[in-house]
Amino acid sequence: MVTRKHLRSILTGLALYIMAGLLIGYFGVNAYSGNHGIKAKQDIDRQIAALTAELHGLQVERAQWERRINLLRPDDIDPDMLDERARELLDYADPRDLVLPITASPGAPNAAPRP
Repeated sequence: MVTRKHLRSILTGLALYIMAGLLIGYFGVNAYSGNHGIKAKQDIDRQIAALTAELHGLQVERAQWERRINLLRPDDIDPDMLDERARELLDYADPRDLVLPITASPGAPNAAPRP
């Protein structure tokens, strides 16, 4: 009888240590790979870096467009910009302009036949 009590107390202590180890292991795994773990934080940091770079590029592009739009404002219009837009929209060319026709390569679709 004494042996069974002693064995039971040892097994109970061992079971408690195993349960505590499993619980700590569970929380450790979730701390690394869970929804709010270390791996998720690294993924979010990578996304932040990519989106920050994209934002910077878009801000540069926006500044370029704003500069071009300011050149077309009616109160301070740039004559060269006006001339460029008018020629592009109306498909006109100045008689003094040098126009070089561009023909597509023979294998390209919609290629114009060469004379």
